[in-house]
Amino acid sequence: MEDVIVDTPAPLLTAADAAGTAVGRRQWAGLAVLALACLVYSMDLTVLHLAVPQISEILRPTSSQLLWIIDVYGFMVAGLLLTMGTIGDRIGRRRLLMVGAAAFAAVSVIAAFAPSAPVLIGCRALLGVAGATLAPSTLSLIFTMFRDPTQRSVAVGVWVGSYSVGGSIGPLAGGIMLEHFWWGSVFLLAVPVMLLLIILAPKVLPEFRDPDAGRLDLVSAALCTAAVLLVVFGMKEAAQDGPHALALTALAVGLGIGGVFVKRQLNTPEPMLDLRLFRLGSFRTALTINMVAIFVAFGYALFVGQYFQLVLGMSPLRAGVATIPAGLGFMVGSQLGPRIMKVMRPAYMIGAGMAMAAAGLLLLTRITATGGVELTIAASLLVSFGLAPVFGITTELIVGTAPPEQAGAASGLSETGAEFGGALGISILGSISIAIYRSQLTTNLPYGLPDGDAHAARDTLGAAMEVAKTLPGRVGSAVAEAAKHAFLTGMHLTSGIAAGAALLLAVIAISRLRHVPPG
Repeated sequence: MEDVIVDTPAPLLTAADAAGTAVGRRQWAGLAVLALACLVYSMDLTVLHLAVPQISEILRPTSSQLLWIIDVYGFMVAGLLLTMGTIGDRIGRRRLLMVGAAAFAAVSVIAAFAPSAPVLIGCRALLGVAGATLAPSTLSLIFTMFRDPTQRSVAVGVWVGSYSVGGSIGPLAGGIMLEHFWWGSVFLLAVPVMLLLIILAPKVLPEFRDPDAGRLDLVSAALCTAAVLLVVFGMKEAAQDGPHALALTALAVGLGIGGVFVKRQLNTPEPMLDLRLFRLGSFRTALTINMVAIFVAFGYALFVGQYFQLVLGMSPLRAGVATIPAGLGFMVGSQLGPRIMKVMRPAYMIGAGMAMAAAGLLLLTRITATGGVELTIAASLLVSFGLAPVFGITTELIVGTAPPEQAGAASGLSETGAEFGGALGISILGSISIAIYRSQLTTNLPYGLPDGDAHAARDTLGAAMEVAKTLPGRVGSAVAEAAKHAFLTGMHLTSGIAAGAALLLAVIAISRLRHVPPG
């Protein structure tokens, strides 16, 4: 059944005439508003990377808290994407988009002035809840506004491009703000855009509701989110303080809740996540590659901003400028991918892209504490250019290999998997790096360092550099050098792990997807 169109003069479209329906200025203006919302949403995933040193200095979070500040946003988005899509179908997609934009703006202001790490973690979680309203609302509105296939293709291209641009300019925009203002200013970038969306949405976006909206399964949403957060909490606690009782209990309870979630999805007639799609080999392979590729992309990016600022001593603006080549590589790679795929099998394109990303990650294992700007920029360019077409190709395969009647469920799984992949990349690779960092400093800090200073230095690299500033000459230098060496050891190992994952994905893609034809 067609969606119901409410509060708009546009006529109700039937399936027979939808394909030939053109659009006017109102729809293209609406697309511009939706693209801005997507740009800010994706920018919020990366804008914090350059603010980590200042957050460490001002709020003094523990290593575990620092990871939560960065990745809880992605986990909350992933856990609530499908639920928010169903809510939008029930109450109206434009209404949900406006509510989400208002909440995003309000929480961004609170986050900008957060007085402590726990408050900032809470704000980032709420931003994730608000962010989960944006992705499903924007895409569903685009599909209902643009009925002509050619125009819809252009609109979806703009939608995808806005995410690419947002993720690419996030570090640069953050660097500009941090150069002139305090760490919290990076959150204020979203406020004017969201206010503009609230003002313009009623003028340029129609309202849509689906009379056949799916069942709202809040229990499944709660089970999924709780399982992931508990498992991640356990991993981070184990990385920070070793495998103690709280960490192991959180892991066990999280895995148990995850089992209940899977059983519920397999036994309910209207599952939130249709796990039966995993029986399709090409779907399962494409989704795995997509998730792990995003895992790699977000995981390695966590370290680059800290390396530029805390190890090499670059200003936030210079560090932001140094990310421009990687952002351009991502945008170019995203545009070239669909063109090359017309003549090359997806398996070989994915394999080549993952091999290029692996080469870039291996370059990161060669950087040192006394140089490496050019090498890091080159490595980041290789990673972003190699991964960019992989994301688009695997997304097409995920949706395209599912039966037509399950295309919506496949799309939802693709979006959810992508968000989980990014958040897990930060969480898992970050936890491994923290464990190595703390282990190195346990033995390499100068003898006789006060317990308070030693504890702070072992928490985060930013805290160690602050401790070093308060100590007399040679001792302070020794603490700084030991912390930099420990950080680089963790960065080298995690980059090597990510490179290994990328090469494994290249092999899997070529062996499992070589039957898929070009185009």
